Amino acid sequence: MEKKEKLVLAVDFGTQSLRVSIVNQFGEIKAIIKNKYNEAYFSSEPGFAEQNPNYYWYELCDAAIKLKEKHGDLLKKVLAMSVTTFRDSPVFLDEKCEPTRPMVLWLDQRQAALHKKIPFLRRLIFSIVGMLETVILNMKRTPAIWVQENEKDVWEKTKHYVNFSTFINYKLTGELIDSVANQTGHFPIHFKKGKWYSDNALKNVFRIPNSKLPKIVKQGTVMGFVSKEASNATGLPEGLKIIAAGTDKGSEAFGTGASRKDIAAISYGTASSISVPNEKYIEPESFLPSYAAPIAGLYQMEVQIYRGYWMVGWFIKQFGAHETLEAHIETMATEEVLNQKMLEIPPGSQGLVLQPYWGPGLKRPEARGAIVGFSDFHTRIHIYRAIIEGIAFGLKEGLIGIQKRQRKKVKEIRVSGGGSQSDAICQITADIFGVPVRRTQTYETATIGTALVTFYYLDVFKSLEEATEAMVHIEKTFNPSLENVKKYNRLYKDVYAKLYPKLKSIYKKLKYF
Repeated sequence: MEKKEKLVLAVDFGTQSLRVSIVNQFGEIKAIIKNKYNEAYFSSEPGFAEQNPNYYWYELCDAAIKLKEKHGDLLKKVLAMSVTTFRDSPVFLDEKCEPTRPMVLWLDQRQAALHKKIPFLRRLIFSIVGMLETVILNMKRTPAIWVQENEKDVWEKTKHYVNFSTFINYKLTGELIDSVANQTGHFPIHFKKGKWYSDNALKNVFRIPNSKLPKIVKQGTVMGFVSKEASNATGLPEGLKIIAAGTDKGSEAFGTGASRKDIAAISYGTASSISVPNEKYIEPESFLPSYAAPIAGLYQMEVQIYRGYWMVGWFIKQFGAHETLEAHIETMATEEVLNQKMLEIPPGSQGLVLQPYWGPGLKRPEARGAIVGFSDFHTRIHIYRAIIEGIAFGLKEGLIGIQKRQRKKVKEIRVSGGGSQSDAICQITADIFGVPVRRTQTYETATIGTALVTFYYLDVFKSLEEATEAMVHIEKTFNPSLENVKKYNRLYKDVYAKLYPKLKSIYKKLKYF
């Protein structure tokens, strides 16, 4: 007997665009409205990435109204909704919950000067455990600290310091409330316990008073309902319940079916990451936290390459004029042209190896990007392939550490993000990791993951396994080539893994230039 179709609403705020979708319990997107931002962010100074938080709210209103106009019959049937957003992007609000300044996106590169030094005892403790440089970088990259130093009047007016997801929840419900799984980044969250650190806690280095932080609740909690005001603005049904879920990266992972610790999820997005879920709280690297997953009771061990597939855009801008013109003539994306040409280069880019630290990492704050092995026969396309391989090598390094800590090897990888749309990139990933790489039925994995979590908490499924089986469907599998696996293993072991230890002291000297 065929099951009756059930529907939920999934809202997915990406860095470049917004998606508002109606999804059924079989993993089918029945309706979707995509709004690409006219201006993803603006920069008042080099390296800044800011946006008016209400800009995103207006985009949601626009997209939701379009959804109602085109699919009003389906919208009336949705049981609940969840929202996922990009991470680590604080919004500054006054006592009336109006923005006191533009929000700071995760892409922002500004750093505080740390005029107020870390107390001696804390510095000593962090130094003893080898985390002082990481703590200092974390503090410098905390927008709250930068504003305290540079915009004191703004900080004084800021009564509420919240993540972007919290702001959207407020606009929908009228209450500053959020899921514990959305507090990833420069917020004083105790991931294991799912609550804010106290103001005086040793690991609370962000200098954000608890009094300015919002209420956070367990994943699956009904945080509120679409208010009359929000309904009038968006066209969403008044009283529609809103369920606490998780971040875009967390949602992507579950949307690919990576819900067990023997399956890793790779997100080839602007920031690239690899994550593995675990029922135990295990740090993926020493003193770096596991994040609360969208499913309560699970933690995601994640290692991120901060600039990730942003590097593809960087390459196109700096070196891809010819391919951009060619792509325009062929009416295809520049990346597609590059991915086709990349296949003409053998695995290993003929000895050209790239270390993808075009942005600082938490564990290696002093690291810079590096390309080694140049010869006279290397071309721009060699560099492009080396970028793709280098990002995968960096993620493989992260996975090796995760596997050691959880004492279990990963048997397969699920991929998402822009890079996953390329068969060539998926095959390179399979060859570098030496395990099958699987791509699911849609690239909208964050949407599927958000919907899956919503259905799970509506008790439509008896278990996470049942939900995953019903909603995630493998579209294509890329099996590793034994010959290429051997070549990549040798290149990783003999070259890539030795680069950072050899270059670390040089990287430290470069920070003075």
